[in-house]
Amino acid sequence: MALDIKLGVSTWLWTSPFRTEEAAALFRKIADLGYRAVEIAVEDPRLIDTQAIKTVLAANELEVIICGAFGPTRDLTSDDENLQQTGKAYIDDCLEIAEALGARIFAGPMYSAVGKARMVPAEQRTIEWERAVTNLRSVCDKAAAKGVEIALEPLNRFESDLVNNVDDVLRLIRDINHPAAKVCLDMFHMNIEEPDPEMAIRKAADKLVHVQVSENYRGTPGTGNASWDAYYRGLTTIDYHGVVSIESFTPENKELAAAVCIWRDLAESQDAFARDGYKFLRRWASGN
Repeated sequence: MALDIKLGVSTWLWTSPFRTEEAAALFRKIADLGYRAVEIAVEDPRLIDTQAIKTVLAANELEVIICGAFGPTRDLTSDDENLQQTGKAYIDDCLEIAEALGARIFAGPMYSAVGKARMVPAEQRTIEWERAVTNLRSVCDKAAAKGVEIALEPLNRFESDLVNNVDDVLRLIRDINHPAAKVCLDMFHMNIEEPDPEMAIRKAADKLVHVQVSENYRGTPGTGNASWDAYYRGLTTIDYHGVVSIESFTPENKELAAAVCIWRDLAESQDAFARDGYKFLRRWASGN
């Protein structure tokens, strides 16, 4: 049985931060490689001209997903209310971009700052959890009004101490208690945190609206030891029909490389990464 999905790829594979003037050449390349969706990583909303990008998306017949970048200044769980407000303002900007581009999904670990991994007392963890719940419920209200769902992404234990696996993110969604709160699962993080990836996908079930993939070392799909058969079985079982998008990163941007700990090239070129990844994912999705 073939998976009825669209294959996509993140702008992060080539560039950081993504800028409007890069869209024409990059989106044409993505479409020519065979992808039907692009995941736009919005690091700086001021660099995004939605009207220009919408035109390029249409010209290349690409579906779009918006992905957020949550650094230390965008932290909905911070003790510093200014950082919470900065995070909220950034999310508001991303939701505006999503609505303008016709994106149905805004994905990312928006519950906290990436890299916030500490041992803290249970009382502090409870406070931060409740902040995430309260702030994300407000985000969901705004997202729903724009026809957008938020796809909350668990991160591995080295990048977050709040939401690490599917059980964590489903608990967060239950506490938020809003229909716009959904799940994004990233294979890289699942390879670290999920003992049974197939079961994790089955648990997410109809809450799963976006899937990101790369190998266990963030490399080209099909070149590592990721549990591709388990992912295929899980997605088939829940009858997933969304986008499966490659998310990896270019080491050319040193700031980004440091954030995700990529110190070397993961393929002969970023174009080769996207080309070979697409070929593998197409075979994988066909059940072969």
